[in-house]
Amino acid sequence: MIDRRIKLRHLQLFLETANLQSLSSAADRLGISQPAASQTLKELEEILGAKLFNREGRSLRINQRGRVFQQFTSTALLDLEKGQDMVRGAKSHSTRIAVGLLPTVATDIFPRAAIEFRKAHPQCHLRISTGPNWSLLQQLRDGSLDIVVGRMSAPEQMMGLSFRELFTDQILAVVRPEHPLLGKQLDPAALAEFPLMLPPAGAVISSAVRAWLLSKNLQTVEPAFENVSLAFGRKTVMLSDTVWFISRSVIADELANGTISALDLGDPLLGGPVGVSVRDQSAISNELTALIDTLGALVKKAAPHSSAP
Repeated sequence: MIDRRIKLRHLQLFLETANLQSLSSAADRLGISQPAASQTLKELEEILGAKLFNREGRSLRINQRGRVFQQFTSTALLDLEKGQDMVRGAKSHSTRIAVGLLPTVATDIFPRAAIEFRKAHPQCHLRISTGPNWSLLQQLRDGSLDIVVGRMSAPEQMMGLSFRELFTDQILAVVRPEHPLLGKQLDPAALAEFPLMLPPAGAVISSAVRAWLLSKNLQTVEPAFENVSLAFGRKTVMLSDTVWFISRSVIADELANGTISALDLGDPLLGGPVGVSVRDQSAISNELTALIDTLGALVKKAAPHSSAP
């Protein structure tokens, strides 16, 4: 039996804090004072007899027990919301899918799939959100998102979620078309002479890029920029001799039209699987199933720069 001391306000604050990693931000989102938020979280942890977060500086990182509670709490509140809408007579002919996207798929793959999907499901509205991988997965757990399309995260971050691989992406080192390093296999020593743009530590491809640099004895080279944004990266590369390490799928159009070019790294540098994540215990709607199938069919048909499973 559910402990009667647990109220809706406890669960709402918990989920917002887990999503935002900040108690003050969660308080602002819910329109309550920070002291009230602190007291509410304290009450919930006392009722459960367990700490749900670890404090890291000014941030609150959800711990293992918190992830377990989040998995079931988010599903329960999502089902409650759906039941409320059905009882209130929410329109059944109009549906919505909340999608979280990483840059890996936001620039080319998903826009194409979204257009195809809308042709068959014009009544379904797609709400698109972008952000770092950890944030999108948090929003997926708490029900703010229905699906995340991007890279598979570390096992501890995938608790309560399931992942379906679409393809394996490749990481490239790209430069402007007239760059001095173009036209020959890359000499690591020469690479160190140019400004580097690397994925920041929070990016999923960061560890793969830094492992490659370590293998070339370039681990001490300090990057000039840390970025995975297409807009900033593309312009910076075009205006300078910067070498940008980024997923091929992010800059597929730029490679095709010759705006930027890829250096020859020798052996391929793989960035890991790209696919769709959904909640384990969530009932998947017909529309969401159709969207996932559309993505899979598009990747299988095209797959010009990646290996589909």
